[in-house]
Amino acid sequence: MIYDEPRFTPGGDRFIEMELGDELNFDLNFLVHALTARVREAGFDGIIELLPNMASIVISYDPDRIGYDDVVREIGGLHASLGSLEDVELPSPLYTFPVLYFDHVTRACWEDYCARIGEKEYDPDLMVRLNGLESRAQLARIHSGTEYWVAALGFYPGLASLIALDPRCRLTAPKYNPPRTWTPRGTLGYGGSVTCLYPARTPGGYQIIGHSPVPVFDLEQRLRAFRDRLALLRPGDRVRFVPVGREEYDHVEAQVESGAYEHQVAAYAKFSIRAYHAWLEGLDMSVRF
Repeated sequence: MIYDEPRFTPGGDRFIEMELGDELNFDLNFLVHALTARVREAGFDGIIELLPNMASIVISYDPDRIGYDDVVREIGGLHASLGSLEDVELPSPLYTFPVLYFDHVTRACWEDYCARIGEKEYDPDLMVRLNGLESRAQLARIHSGTEYWVAALGFYPGLASLIALDPRCRLTAPKYNPPRTWTPRGTLGYGGSVTCLYPARTPGGYQIIGHSPVPVFDLEQRLRAFRDRLALLRPGDRVRFVPVGREEYDHVEAQVESGAYEHQVAAYAKFSIRAYHAWLEGLDMSVRF
């Protein structure tokens, strides 16, 4: 649920955790990002950074410039003045990523896991079975049939936790046990009710169902999208996955490797929760992709 009043907890002498609720809920996460935007606009002296998460915000502050009680009072006051979320609209760039579902890259990772760690059902087949789907093809249709909301960043720089905006496309998946020792960069994973693109070669536990050659994190900042940042996605952005064949996948991969690739993004887009709620009311929930 969403708390009537936020709960503040000290994190040492320079951080505060502000909890706004206690569940994975889209409206709650939207509130997190709406309040984060409002605090940043206010420009309080002494507040260094805000780290929005699923249901909370970590506040970094300079105690020599602003005290704990003052931070709580100022941000608590902004929370109280927000009013109805229905009146809030946030900038929300929409990024499009080509994905080769059930690909050669993640299959090789799964095969290596089975050979070195333990036998495991092929990830797409496990997701088909657990979600009551007809086939891998339906899994790809459902997964790519919705926009995703960037709810939070974490675990590794550039890793975005993505929530399906169309409830008919929501899936569920258990994590690996034990986890993998490596996961290819660009892997499309699913764990719990969250999907993600792995920003680098890292250990991981999400079920892996596809691969995109388009990066979401780049320390070398080779592509134009990374000229002013290392991580592409930010909380409140949206993502769309577009299924492609091997020929298109190879073409995009070559563009990325040469440094010529231009990320596909509707940078002008905004998100209205009032319009989103109205759209939800019109959905036929009996239809599945």
